[in-house]
Amino acid sequence: MAGLRKHSIERNVGCLRLFIHWLGILEVIGFIVSGMAPLAVAQGASSPASRTSSQSVADQVRRIRNIVLVHGAWLDGSGWKGVYEILVNDGYNVTIVQEPETSFKEDVAATRRALAQQDGPCVLVGHSYGGAVITEAGTDVHVVGLVYIAAHMPDAGENEADDGRRFPSDISKSTAIKKTTDGFTYIDPAQFHEYFAADLSAEQATFMARSQVLNLADNFKAVISIPAWRSKPSWMAVATKDRTINPDLERWYAKRASSHTSKSRVPATRYTSPDQARLRL
Repeated sequence: MAGLRKHSIERNVGCLRLFIHWLGILEVIGFIVSGMAPLAVAQGASSPASRTSSQSVADQVRRIRNIVLVHGAWLDGSGWKGVYEILVNDGYNVTIVQEPETSFKEDVAATRRALAQQDGPCVLVGHSYGGAVITEAGTDVHVVGLVYIAAHMPDAGENEADDGRRFPSDISKSTAIKKTTDGFTYIDPAQFHEYFAADLSAEQATFMARSQVLNLADNFKAVISIPAWRSKPSWMAVATKDRTINPDLERWYAKRASSHTSKSRVPATRYTSPDQARLRL
């Protein structure tokens, strides 16, 4: 358990912290361009009206104290525990969504339920399949920015299964993903370490394999209605050794959305990788 806790504490911290730094929130960096938060600069300030709007956005950015985390398929919210501890220690209000993974609609609803509880603007973060979830749920008025941790980022009318065929992943070309008689998917425990947790010890990978949450197969075919990244700034952390989502697909998503991009040489479980702490946005 101590080993699992150690890896939890290192999960995704670098990406999330540096994302907040980019918005000029943390005093450590306080990154400001021409006296305005990057988010406001991205909005433009070509007229008095737009300058007023940009300043409003900048003020909103500086007030962000809320972060909502959405996990990926075959996982659960406990994987964010280390990120939660560090961000809370830094003074942020952190909410972790527990998607049931029984339907995409229910996963989006669970995320929107969490967003409705926020008392101000928030950053919405999704990992892997959670990227599709935040793309659909992120149109909520509380959300001012989206962070994709090696995640899917479909557009309107798309689904992640079809997008995945653009750049097939290693796991999609393997026999690792199994399906139950009632339509749920899981990763074969015998192949879990190889395709989903190569950066962890065999003991840790076995624990994760035996505690994985089965995900409804149709979730991967859920079609996006209004993608939040079309109207809100986004960040993508590319895992260059990802075997679950092809890194080239992650790059393609980010380029299409004009997302701020970072990369790290981590395998499929970038969710649990200590190398996340070295990500740069």
